[in-house]
Amino acid sequence: MLTEPSAAVVRATLPAIGAAIEDITERFYGKLFAAHPALLRDLFNRGNQAAGTQRRALAGSIAAFAAHLVEHPDDRPDVMLRRIANKHASLGVRADQYPIVHQHLFEAIAEVLGDAITPEVAAAWDEVYWLMANALITIEAGLYARQGVVDADVWRTWEVVDRTEETPLVASFLLRPADGGPVPAFRAGQYVSVQVQLADGARQIRQYSLIGAPSATTRAIAVKQVAGTGAGPDGEVSHHLHTHVRRGDLLRVSAPYGDLVLEPGDAPLLLASAGIGCTPMLAMLEELAAAGHRGPVTVVHADRSPDSHALRAHHAVLAAKLPAGTARFWYEQPGSGHHTGRVDLTDVPVAPGTRAYLCGPLPFMRAVRGQLLGKGVAAADIHYEVFGPDLWLAS
Repeated sequence: MLTEPSAAVVRATLPAIGAAIEDITERFYGKLFAAHPALLRDLFNRGNQAAGTQRRALAGSIAAFAAHLVEHPDDRPDVMLRRIANKHASLGVRADQYPIVHQHLFEAIAEVLGDAITPEVAAAWDEVYWLMANALITIEAGLYARQGVVDADVWRTWEVVDRTEETPLVASFLLRPADGGPVPAFRAGQYVSVQVQLADGARQIRQYSLIGAPSATTRAIAVKQVAGTGAGPDGEVSHHLHTHVRRGDLLRVSAPYGDLVLEPGDAPLLLASAGIGCTPMLAMLEELAAAGHRGPVTVVHADRSPDSHALRAHHAVLAAKLPAGTARFWYEQPGSGHHTGRVDLTDVPVAPGTRAYLCGPLPFMRAVRGQLLGKGVAAADIHYEVFGPDLWLAS
């Protein structure tokens, strides 16, 4: 992996690079989009760019990868790489785009750090970049091959055959291929990207978990209408889907990707979600019920109120279908007949050998992960999904 001379240089310069990494990534994105405006218009999430979350996520991933190489020069962080590669594959990222990123990133590093970037330092960090980039390219090529995707063209036109208002802010869409061809298989917990053309001509992309059991002809997603917070604007794609997309409309949808998938076996499971993070858990519960899973399954969910809990009845019914399934819901609104406040696992039995799957806002997942670690669940057995930039890496 990382050569010994480069490891020594990266170790010595990581604090300085790490301290300046957000300035570097901010300048990098400015240069990248100035040279290639179509990338911002049709590939990158403009909302995350406006809020700065994409910049922090990129900074976190580079710093985490470099730190791992320094500590484990003969190894690589495959869990992190697989998560990034699956997101890239769902967007149709191509191998020939990595040199473009390299050019503008290293120009930004040189501009921010100036004379500190000697030829030796530049060569060492160049090695880090291409170790990460080539690993991602290889993983992404395998993901494309498994889906039969050629030249990273993951897109296909699907028809909306039904729409259901699950809550005031969540709508589900039932889809089928517009060409009448076969529906690609997926694993419970995976997602697809949806690309829509907005009023200004931009083709923005967002990811949504597949819900429900796989059928021969259709797939379904649930979309929460995202309201802007702080510096971030309202969700462009979710607003478009809620406002404009009805039965009979066509959508561009990617092949399914994602690495938050159930491992085989009857190990005890804990499926924890908050808000719209329940969607991958619903697919997992469908799969477990269909497979006749015999081990304990604890379902944990947090939401504002029962009325805002999308597919609430389905969530409870699926848990009840499992021989050893239990469901515990927490709501901020008191008097709902369930737990009130934030998720507290103190009195929730967690069997030895439990595998946990988490999806929801980052503060929720961090809190649940901490409680699970305190209950003896191994860190390697706690899996999570983050939609949008993986700010877990940047924190």
